[in-house]
Amino acid sequence: MSWQSTFTFISLYFPNYLGDRELRYLSVADVYEKIENTTKRLEMTDYLVELFKKTPKDLIDKVVYLTQGKLYPDFMGIEIGMAEKLAIKAVARAAGRNAREIEADLRRTGDLGETAQKFLEKKLQLTFFRQPLTVERVYQTLDKIARASGSGSIDQKVALLSGILSDAEPKEAKYIIRTVTGKLRLGVADMTVLDALAIAYGGGKDARPILERAYNVSSDLGLVARIVAEKGLDALKDFRVSVGKPVRPMLAERLSSPQEILEKLGGRCIAEYKYDGERIQAHKNGDEVLLFSRRLENITSQFPDAVELIREHIKPRSAIIEAECVSVDLDTGELRPFQELMHRRRKYDIREAIEEYPVSLFVFDVLYVDGRDLTLEPYPIRHKVLEEIIDVTDRVQIAKYLITDDPEEMEKFFEEAIENGCEGLVCKSLNEDSIYQAGSRGWLWIKYKRDYKSEMTDAVDLTVVGAFHGRGKRAGTYGALLLAAYNPDEDIFETVCKCGSGFTDEDLKRIPEIMEPHKIPHRHARVKSKMEADVWFEPVVVLEVIGAEITLSPIHTCGMDKIRKGSGLAIRFPRFTGRYRLDKSAEDSTTVKEIIEMYRSQLKKVEG
Repeated sequence: MSWQSTFTFISLYFPNYLGDRELRYLSVADVYEKIENTTKRLEMTDYLVELFKKTPKDLIDKVVYLTQGKLYPDFMGIEIGMAEKLAIKAVARAAGRNAREIEADLRRTGDLGETAQKFLEKKLQLTFFRQPLTVERVYQTLDKIARASGSGSIDQKVALLSGILSDAEPKEAKYIIRTVTGKLRLGVADMTVLDALAIAYGGGKDARPILERAYNVSSDLGLVARIVAEKGLDALKDFRVSVGKPVRPMLAERLSSPQEILEKLGGRCIAEYKYDGERIQAHKNGDEVLLFSRRLENITSQFPDAVELIREHIKPRSAIIEAECVSVDLDTGELRPFQELMHRRRKYDIREAIEEYPVSLFVFDVLYVDGRDLTLEPYPIRHKVLEEIIDVTDRVQIAKYLITDDPEEMEKFFEEAIENGCEGLVCKSLNEDSIYQAGSRGWLWIKYKRDYKSEMTDAVDLTVVGAFHGRGKRAGTYGALLLAAYNPDEDIFETVCKCGSGFTDEDLKRIPEIMEPHKIPHRHARVKSKMEADVWFEPVVVLEVIGAEITLSPIHTCGMDKIRKGSGLAIRFPRFTGRYRLDKSAEDSTTVKEIIEMYRSQLKKVEG
């Protein structure tokens, strides 16, 4: 018997055995199928623990990335990026069928993964000798597809994909196709992966804070997985911030009055302008500068003028700073609205955009300077370092601030910020425990914005989790969207309104196109809803919404039982502002706690 025959025999009768240092991709696909068929997060975690325990340690990073539907952490900017038309060609070639047949079935299923599974099941009956797919081979092939460029790259991508599909089990083909087309959509959140890693390699969920800290300062879930698998928890305790790896941003809570803010922050705080711009994290190493968005996307190419400002006006050789990048009128010095800055988020005609929408930087934190990790230092020390390292100019400044213990003084500063085109204030603790809480939302930073001054005169950012079919003039599109606030304590999204107002004809055409890649067949495991939507989505897209007031609701789950037993909170008369928050991830949405606090503030004002 030849070695090929022996290999095939083993794979047929021992389908997951490929040696101690190999893992068959079928094992991964089996777990994906189980995850896809449950809406329970605990079950998802158990399935991941099962997978991680059987994964060779030197493959765990690749398995984690693949489970996220990617090959590398987001900040590296390497995407598989294979168009559906090319994937159809690869499926047709692997199945020995005509591309038109694949397209016809795709129109029926709406899922190229399911179509690939169906056609390869038919071919499987005629195929006897195939080489079982390993995780390593699948990963390396997808990596080659992602990196293919230039002349002949399209044919190369199709050939590479059809090559692994030819050896794939039908179930494997389903998930490979979903991965390459960006539609894996397992609903597995980063925190679920961290829970599973803590159980698999750390002895239980109690170990998660150590893994979470390492992830928050590296933004690389695969790296964290590999280190804990190979070296144990102790190796993660030494994780430090490093230039080139973005730190997950610290987030703020919100309150509605200077009195509440000062009480929460120990009677005294530093209040800073909250600029209406894009939050960036800048990494400088000599002349090399990288810019990351709050979602950790590499946006360096979109802001070459900001890169030059940082290169010239941040003094240390190596540093990591955080700043608001704001569109400005260079002739008057006036700040421009956020919507104008969004014209800079483009791949082409960058130079024209620089001239039309120039930016200034307002720096508000420093995380690292010349080998010194500052994230564990209290904010007063970080702010002092910040003042030492910046060469202040008209276009590079420290965020305007006030240190105060007086509510009236803070209120005047707030009004000044609004008058100068800002959103409000961010008030920060000056206490010894005011470290940089990477990846966390806490009471060390508190937002004070216009929309908390009265009922609901301004906007909140909510995540689209579902939709309802339109009627009459809206037939054929969505009549309303089901929107949710984020609950970081449980890592879920709780519905807060059904929004059907404020959409233009262009919005009604655009929104289904935006949401199509995120459509799923059932309610997402991280969505808590009493309402049954016509269409469900994975929680990804964030929209800005305003409303008349926040009321008690028996049908929405936001803050359920927190104010009154059996009731949640809802936004009354919600309306889309026209602002797509493409700069925010779903986890950056307005939180359930914030909605509750806004409701309580309303009550205080009514009672007052």
